[in-house]
Amino acid sequence: MSATVRFAPSPTGRLHAGNIRTALFNFLLGRKAGGSLVLRLDDTDKERSTEEFAESIREDLAWLGLDWTQEVRQSDRFALYRVAVERLKAGGRLYPAYETPDELELKRQLQLARGRPPVYDRAALKLTAEEKAKLEAEGRKPHWRFLLEPRDVVWDDLVRGRQHVDAASLSDPILVREDGTYLYTLPSVVDDIDLGITHVIRGEDHVANTAPQIQLFEALGAAPPAFGHHNLLVGPDGQALSKRERSNSISGLREEGIEPMAVASYAAIIGTSDPVAPHASLDALIEAFDFGKLSRAPARFDPHELRLLNARLLHALPYEAVAARLRALGASGGPAFWITVRGNLAVLGDARHWWRVVEGPLAPVIEEPALCRAAAELLPPEPWDGETWSIWSNAVKQATGAKGKALFQPLRLALTGEEHGPELKHLVPLIGRARAAARLNGKIA
Repeated sequence: MSATVRFAPSPTGRLHAGNIRTALFNFLLGRKAGGSLVLRLDDTDKERSTEEFAESIREDLAWLGLDWTQEVRQSDRFALYRVAVERLKAGGRLYPAYETPDELELKRQLQLARGRPPVYDRAALKLTAEEKAKLEAEGRKPHWRFLLEPRDVVWDDLVRGRQHVDAASLSDPILVREDGTYLYTLPSVVDDIDLGITHVIRGEDHVANTAPQIQLFEALGAAPPAFGHHNLLVGPDGQALSKRERSNSISGLREEGIEPMAVASYAAIIGTSDPVAPHASLDALIEAFDFGKLSRAPARFDPHELRLLNARLLHALPYEAVAARLRALGASGGPAFWITVRGNLAVLGDARHWWRVVEGPLAPVIEEPALCRAAAELLPPEPWDGETWSIWSNAVKQATGAKGKALFQPLRLALTGEEHGPELKHLVPLIGRARAAARLNGKIA
């Protein structure tokens, strides 16, 4: 069966890995079922929603390769919500309540003090027309609550299995505020109906919303979609990820040079039974995708582990996958250069450094001048290949008596200026005889 899914971020901040995990699960399910993904911008918070954040959401999703077939904005859809409100009122499922936030909190505290669950007592349903008129004459404006039917609500969660909630244990949710603005539940359900959403995949922090939403779907004459609630991501400290933490934002990871498939692989795999390993493509993630692999425990998003995964991904990439980006970095050494340096890269941008090592100019580090001068005199004629380093270093060893680290480290420092790096047997042919001779003699080359 085809699936129509949606990703519904609020453009009030930048996407972080937890948001992307939800986007990925929706994308993977939609693609695996041959369906489509709708991007819904939940921008009803006019004060905090910005076009800058909306554009950053689009950029992040596109960077990760998560494409969508349709984009809608809730701020354009108020007419639909007004129709739904009138239908619920006409059906007796939406009623006005006049308590202030302070009055509601007092009720809540009294119920807790008496050992009772803090469920709204539906006092507003007992108000007469005269009492309502008096409250409104005092300047009070009602908020509107959805009247829940006192029955067991059951659904087969795609992640958590069979779930049931006794709606009698819940407060009637507020759908419309005193100022006429909508809380999340009403626009979300109306949009899901209008857009034909068949599967709602979201974090487990929304489980408590599901029973009222199922009743709201039914009250509006629609069959509820399938629901799946995945485990959440937390930081290494166990705390929730924040939109305001730049290091966890997708744009921040992109600017750092993390590969999109490293982010996608990590966000989709942690907290599952699969080993954390880089996937070469979204198609590979789609093939491996299975809600049955998800743990119920929160998954820890560790930026350090992500960076290690990113390095593993780079180390396995063929030259063809990075050729254009290497040229854009100014590193035009071709396949031989890439194969030589990729094992030493944390991010692709590090290749620029190793190209400078190869191409120069580079200031050598001379720790053993006599050894380096002798090595320069023993440089073999070109052409050089993978055997050149072994032949040459053995000749230097025979001539100077230096061996092991005492031989290799001074030569590495003189040729590359670095204590560590790619294997010299691969790097030396790229540097070439002229530059090698100049550097061994202490010259910038």
